[in-house]
Formats: sequence, structure tokens, C-alpha cells
Amino acid sequence: MFDQQQREAGAALWRRPWLRAVATLSPPLLWFLVIYLASLVALLITAFFQVDSLTGNIVYQWTGSNFSQLFTQSVYATIIWRTILMAVLVTVTDVIIALPFAFFLAKVASPRTRQWFIALTLLPLWASYLAKVYAWINILSDKGVLPDIERTLGLPVTHLAYSTVAMWLVFSYLWLPFMIMPVYGAFERVPDSLLEASADLGARPWYTLRRVLWPLVFPGVVAGSIFTFSLTLGDFITPLLIGGSNANFIGNAIYDSALNGGNLPFAAALAFVSIAIMAVYLVVARFFGAFEAL
Repeated sequence: MFDQQQREAGAALWRRPWLRAVATLSPPLLWFLVIYLASLVALLITAFFQVDSLTGNIVYQWTGSNFSQLFTQSVYATIIWRTILMAVLVTVTDVIIALPFAFFLAKVASPRTRQWFIALTLLPLWASYLAKVYAWINILSDKGVLPDIERTLGLPVTHLAYSTVAMWLVFSYLWLPFMIMPVYGAFERVPDSLLEASADLGARPWYTLRRVLWPLVFPGVVAGSIFTFSLTLGDFITPLLIGGSNANFIGNAIYDSALNGGNLPFAAALAFVSIAIMAVYLVVARFFGAFEAL
């Protein structure tokens, strides 16, 4: 009887492929909905509560005081804009570096050279995040590698440690592989015959890049920017270790409010702002075809 039921169930799944897909995807989707989305919704709902100033307990009464505090106190507006500007600056920097490098990989390098460079590009992703950040601290600190080189060459010491420039350098380094690979994939999909036709018609390299290549690889650039922008937007470890007391980004403000200040509702409101910023960014990225380039 049991074997007959198994055969009937197998036959039903064979005749209906969508049932096989549902049976296969239901457990991970259910886990995703319960663990991730449910916890995210609970966090965002918490943003509409507040903390009792005397007891420190959360008062479960609906209020918009956390959001009004965000948009009425200039310090938080400064934090939000500082974070967005850093994310944009890091994204632009990685685009400028990734474009020629990805073009070299896709159109110039031999297959063997391409394999080596791709491996070297992905190799930093296998290293510990903290190890890479501390390596940059050793490079940029006043007694680090960079000041020693500057002193040896008789150059003025730059004193980049614990500065905004240091955070920009470290962020750009950390997220560069996430920009290179989508741009490389976009360049690889461009037919070589298209570049040859442009050259045969007398187009200069800059014109070919601007009018032929750029429109085709732009979705890949936007796809890579999703990673560089979002990772910079939510990071709090790099500003804490590299920027020191001079750095205060959204991630740091969330950390301080939730763990140090004990104000989880206000931290949830800040997280709500980050999610809203990324939601707008993803809508714009989808408009430019970024999801097809991933």
C-alpha cells in the first residue's frame, strides 16, 4: 500500500514539473520567510515603539518619535548624508578602476593570463575581513608601511590614519572585486566584431568606448554598484577601526543605539532609513537593467 502511494506521488510529480519545483523550494523559502523576513518585519515594527527613559524598557505604543528625531536633529541628517556620499565616492572610485582592468581581462589578456588575474581578483575575498582591515591599519598608521616609505623617499608624511581618506581607500579596496566581476562579465558579452566594425568605420578608441562599449557595459557597472554602495552603506567595522572617533556612519549609529545606548527602537528606525535608501537604489538599478547583468 505504501509503495503504491509512493509510485502515485512520483508519477504526479513527474507529470507536473511545477510540483517538483514547489517541493524542492518550499523548505528553503519557508526558512527564508520565517527567519529573515519575519525578523526584518519585527525589527521595522520596533522602530515605531520607544524606550522608557526611566526603566530602559521598550514601551509598545505606536509612535513616530524616532523618525521625527531622525529628521529634526541635524546630527542624524549629517550622518545619513555622510554615509551616502562615502558610498557614492567608493562606487565611483571602483568603477574608474574596474573599467580598464575588466576590459583588459575580457578583450586583451590571453586565456591563461585571464585565469590568473581572475584568481588574483577573487583571492582577497577568501581572506578574513578583519585581517584585511588590520593590514590597512598597519599600512596607514603613523608608524606603518606608507609613512616609512614616504620618509625613506624624503616625502612629507601624509598622516592618513584615522581619516576620511583612509576610510575611502579601505572601502574602495574591500569592495573592488564586487565591481570588477560584473563589469568583466558585461565586457565579455560584447562581441569582438562590434569593436572591429567600429574601428573599420573610422571611430577613434575614445568614441568607441563612449558610444559603443559604455551603453552595453553600463548595466554591469550598475550591477556592481549595488554591491559597492550597499556594503559601504551598512558597514560599521571599517569606520570604527579605520576612521576612529572621526567617523560616524549609519552603521555606527545603529550599533551605538542598539548595543551601547540600549535604544533598540531608534536603532530600528535608523535601519529603516538604510533599507529605504537601498530600496530606492535597487529600483533605479532595475530601471537600468542591472539585474539582467548579474
